[in-house]
Amino acid sequence: MKKLLLSLATCSLLVSVLAQTNRIDRKVDSVLRLMTLEEKIGQLNQYNGDWEATGPITKAGDKQEQIIAGKVGSMLNVTGVEHTRVLQELAMRSRLRIPLLFGQDVIHGYRTIFPIPLAEAASWDLEAIERSARIAAIEASAQGIHWTFAPMVDVARDPRWGRVMEGAGEDTYLGTLIAVAQVKGFQGKGLGDTSSIMACAKHFAAYGAAVGGRDYNSVDMSLRQLHETYLPPFKATVDAGVATLMNSFNDINGIPASANKYILRDVLKGQWNFKGFVVSDWGSIGEMIKHGYVANNKEAAERSIIAGTDMDMESRSYIGHLANLVKQGRVKVAAIDDAVKRILRKKFELGLFDDPYRYSNKAREEREWNNEEHLNASLDIARKSIVLLKNEHGLLPLKKELGAIALIGPLVKSYKDHLGFWSYDWKDDSLRVPTLYDAVRSKLKAGAVINYAQGCSITGMSREGFAEAMEAARKSEMVVMYVGERRDQSGEAKSRSDIQLPGVQEELIKQIAELGKPMVVLIGAGRPLVFNWTSQHIPAIVYTWWLGTKGANAIADVIFGDFNPCGKLPMSFPRNAGQVPIYYNHYNTGRPASSDSDRNYVSAYIDLNNDPQYPFGYGLSYSKFEYGELKLSSRNLKANETLSIEIPVTNKSDRNGTEVIQLYIRDLVGSVVRPVKELKAFKRISFNAGETKTISFRLRTDDLKFYNNELKYDWEPGEFQVMVGGNSAEVRKENIIWGRGK
Repeated sequence: MKKLLLSLATCSLLVSVLAQTNRIDRKVDSVLRLMTLEEKIGQLNQYNGDWEATGPITKAGDKQEQIIAGKVGSMLNVTGVEHTRVLQELAMRSRLRIPLLFGQDVIHGYRTIFPIPLAEAASWDLEAIERSARIAAIEASAQGIHWTFAPMVDVARDPRWGRVMEGAGEDTYLGTLIAVAQVKGFQGKGLGDTSSIMACAKHFAAYGAAVGGRDYNSVDMSLRQLHETYLPPFKATVDAGVATLMNSFNDINGIPASANKYILRDVLKGQWNFKGFVVSDWGSIGEMIKHGYVANNKEAAERSIIAGTDMDMESRSYIGHLANLVKQGRVKVAAIDDAVKRILRKKFELGLFDDPYRYSNKAREEREWNNEEHLNASLDIARKSIVLLKNEHGLLPLKKELGAIALIGPLVKSYKDHLGFWSYDWKDDSLRVPTLYDAVRSKLKAGAVINYAQGCSITGMSREGFAEAMEAARKSEMVVMYVGERRDQSGEAKSRSDIQLPGVQEELIKQIAELGKPMVVLIGAGRPLVFNWTSQHIPAIVYTWWLGTKGANAIADVIFGDFNPCGKLPMSFPRNAGQVPIYYNHYNTGRPASSDSDRNYVSAYIDLNNDPQYPFGYGLSYSKFEYGELKLSSRNLKANETLSIEIPVTNKSDRNGTEVIQLYIRDLVGSVVRPVKELKAFKRISFNAGETKTISFRLRTDDLKFYNNELKYDWEPGEFQVMVGGNSAEVRKENIIWGRGK
C-alpha cells in the first residue's frame, strides 16, 4: 500500500512539474512572438555594471539607454538592492518590460566568506559544502542577485594553474559529488524561491587541463579522455537541474569552447538534453579573433550562436552583428529564438515577470547582513577543511597553559589573506575577520606571553626581520610559524611556474628550526605548494588553505585541540614542479618503476621519486585509525551480482575523531589501459575513542564502466583489484574476478 501511495505521489508530482513547464513554455512563446529581432538579440547581451569587474573594466555611457531600448538581457557586477532596483526600473521602461538578470561571482560566500572551494573539497563533507552554497545564495539573493557564476567543476591536475583554488581538485568522482552538492545549495528549493539563485557550472569544458598550467591556454586531448575525466561533473550538474553553464576560455583540440558545436550542440543540448542556457566567459566570443579561429567579431558571433552559446558576456559581438548576420542569411532566426527562449524561461522560473523587484527587498538585505548562524556554519566547514600533514611525537595539539609562545611569519597578523581569491572586501572586514594572533591570544591562559615577529614578507627577498624572529623564538617555549601565499597569488590569471613556498619564507623556517625549539608550521595557500625542506625537517605541519571569515578561529581550534582535524587532500602535493601534472589515478606504462630506487630504463626521474610528497586523500588526525582485513562477499562474481565489501576500522586512541574511509578499484586488464586506482566511494565516519566500526561498501558493474576507443560507455569482464584505506597510497587490497555470466 505504501509503495502504491508513493507511486501515486510521484506521478502527481511529475504531472505537476510537466504542467508548470508547459505553462512557462506557453508564456515564453507568447513573449517571443511580440519581440523584434533587435529585442531578441538584446536578451543575449550581457554587460558589466562598472562598479566592480571580474575582467577588464569596460565603460560605456550608453548602457542605460540600451537597457531602456531592450538591448540588454543581463548585467553582472551589480549588487545591492539599491543598485539592482535602479537598473531594473530602467528595464521596466523598455517596450516589452522584460526584466534584467543580475549575475555575480559568488564563489565561496558573499557577506560570510567560506573556505575557498579547494579547501572545502578537503573536508569531503558534502552536506557542509551544500550548506555553504545555500548560505551564499541566501546572502547574495538578499542583495538582489539572481545568478552566481559557480560552481567551477573543472577537474584540475596541475597546481601551477591558479584556478585550482576554485574547484574540487584532481578526482572526477569526488569533483562530481561536490559539484552536485553546490548546485543543490545555490538553487535550494528551486528557482522562484527568493532565497535561491541560479547556479552556473563552469568552465565548459576541460579548462583545468590547460597546457603548462597556464591560464587561458589551449587544451589538447582525446575525446575519450574528455568524456571520461572532464565531462562527468558537468553531466551530473545537468542531471541535478543546473540552470546555466559557462563556456571555458580555451580551445579544445583546435576549436574554441565558445564556438565548439560538438560540446555545446551535440553533447550538452543534444545527448544531455540541457534545457538551461549557456553564457560565454568574459569576452571569450570576441577573443576567438586572437585564437586565430575567426577574423572579426562578426564571424565570432556567427560561429558562437550556431554552435550553441546563448549569451554574450561583454564581447559585444552579438549586439553588434547578429542582426546583420540574420539579414544576410548566415544565421537562422531559429538559432536566435532557441537562445532567447532559454533565457526567458529562466526569467519566468525566477518569477521576475510577475515581480521584477522580488529580489530587491531592503528588509531582507539588512536581516541577512550579519547572520550569526552563517558565521557558525563558516567556522564548522573551515575546521573540517584543515589538513594535518605531519605531527611527529604528538606535538599537536598545543597546551593552552603555555607560558610563552612565538608567533612568527608574514601571515600571523593578516586578516585579508584568510578570505582568499574571489572574495568580497567589506569595509568592516578588519573588525569582522580575526587574525591568527587574535585567535591564539583568545585560547591562551591569562598571563601567557606571545612573542611576535613578522620575520619576512610573503614574496620579498629581504632577511632584515630574521634576527627579530630568532629572538622571539629564543624567548619562547613553543614556536608557531604561519607562512604561505598572498590571497592574490592563487586564482584567475595567477598561474605560477614555480610553486615553491614564495620568497625567503622557507629560509626563515630553516633558521628558526636551528634553535631546536618545538615547532609547528602552518601553511596558508590556494593551491598545493612545494616545501620539501619543511616537510622533511619540521615535526608538525598544518595546511590551512584560505578558510574565510572564521579562518583564524578554525586554525586556533585545531592547533589547540578544540577540534580534531579530519581534512583529506583533494589534490596530490608534488615534491617538485617538474613532476606536474601529478595525480593518483594515472595510467601505468610498459616500464613502470617498481620502487623509488628503481630508475634504470623505467618510467622515472633520475633525480626525484615518482610519488608525490603527499598523496591524494591524505590527512592525519589526533586520533590514530587502524584498518583491518578486507572481507569480500565473493571473489568470483557474475554480471548481475553486487560485491559487498567490509573492513573493520578502529580508533586506536583516547580521543574521538573522524576518518574518511576511501574505496578504490583497478581494472587490471582492459581494451584500453585503465588507471592504477579510481576512487569509487568514500564514507566520512566519526569514531569514539577506542571504538571499532565495520565499514561497508557495495560495488555494481555500473561502477566499473568506462569509455572505450569508440566512446562506448560500458564495463568489461575480468580481474579487478579492490582497495580500501585512509588515502590513495595506503590501502588494503584484494583481487576479484567479475564475469559476464548471469
